[in-house]
Amino acid sequence: MKRKKPQSGRKCCARGTNGKNCAVVGRQAARHTAGAVRLAGGGPLQTAPALNALPRGGAYATAIPRRQTGFLSRKTDLNQIVDTATPSPDTLLRIIAAQTEIAKLGLDLGSVMAYVAEQVPQLTGASAAAVEFAEGDDMVYRAASGTAAGMLGLRLRRSGSLSGLCVQQGELLHCTDSETDPRVDRDACRRVGLRSMLVMPLTHADTTVGVLKVMSPEVDGFSHADAGTLRLTADLIAAAMFHAARNEANELYLRATHDALTGLPNRALFYDRLRQSMHTTLRANGRLGILNIDMDGLKPINDGFGHRAGDAALREIATRMQGAVRRSDTVARIGGDEFAVILPNIGNRDDAHAQSTRLARQVGEPFEFEGHPLRLGVSVGIALLPDDGTDMNALIERADQAMYEVKRTRSQRTAHA
Repeated sequence: MKRKKPQSGRKCCARGTNGKNCAVVGRQAARHTAGAVRLAGGGPLQTAPALNALPRGGAYATAIPRRQTGFLSRKTDLNQIVDTATPSPDTLLRIIAAQTEIAKLGLDLGSVMAYVAEQVPQLTGASAAAVEFAEGDDMVYRAASGTAAGMLGLRLRRSGSLSGLCVQQGELLHCTDSETDPRVDRDACRRVGLRSMLVMPLTHADTTVGVLKVMSPEVDGFSHADAGTLRLTADLIAAAMFHAARNEANELYLRATHDALTGLPNRALFYDRLRQSMHTTLRANGRLGILNIDMDGLKPINDGFGHRAGDAALREIATRMQGAVRRSDTVARIGGDEFAVILPNIGNRDDAHAQSTRLARQVGEPFEFEGHPLRLGVSVGIALLPDDGTDMNALIERADQAMYEVKRTRSQRTAHA
């Protein structure tokens, strides 16, 4: 599926937000003066280059407490450096700009996490970033970017992972070389091509509920300033978590995994369920269908009647699609005007086509917004497991191509009419 910026019918709006949502970076940045930073405990101002020149830890660093002051031995110099090291002025400005974009996303926590995962590699030079949530005994990739993008929805056991250890300890963890660090799964690191990483806890209501992680294929790929940058960006997610969910863990999960406008599962939850459904289907020698659905005509609705009409149309389409599928099926909103459906235990391709036709017919029923008749429609592409392959990303791409072929054929028919 083509990656689309999460949005509602309106572009981005600050519904449900205020200036307090984004005070974290402002307070952090206020401690920095012209690229210099005051050491914890009131020490003299030091420039960022001077801090970066200080010695690092050994092959793998000790845990880095979130708050620490006073004298630290040479062995734990990194702890003090990360608490006091400043990102460059340019990086601070980019973090503040990211803060503004996050405010526009309002209470859509899934979109906030996806946005931060996209921005962090640009701020730290990482090859990949991920937001993982602790769910039961697993760590689940709820947002991912860069070389980790294909891991969205992936579940890994908490035990034996650096992310799980980070959740347990509630402290920033730094792996400078996965080949010599006994805390990491070396084989897993080799599979994804990473050699070093920083893992920052995400805390909600005094409980660590997940991590923000950046990865690099290089040994010792992150500076102390990178760790400081990660801390600031993790604070942005933590603030969004607080304002989106307050103190309710179930509400936090809902905000992180569901689209704020339609209430449908979001992109991350779709990938999570698809991975699990594919595993179950292959084990049972069954068949699974994927529908990639693109809404036709959202832009004319927005242009002609305003974004409130666009929002209403998206909500109506979501409701109609849910009414057109079985209870065992998953309908998700993947992007702005893009949806997807998982059809477990589908009989054959004809059954998938019948389901697709029924869904398109129900979506196309008349719809009015404030007395204005609106035309709703969708283009649907189909892929089947195992008929069209057993690789998840390849199946999604196959459904995506089929959807665009439907759209192209319809356009040609209209042109010749």
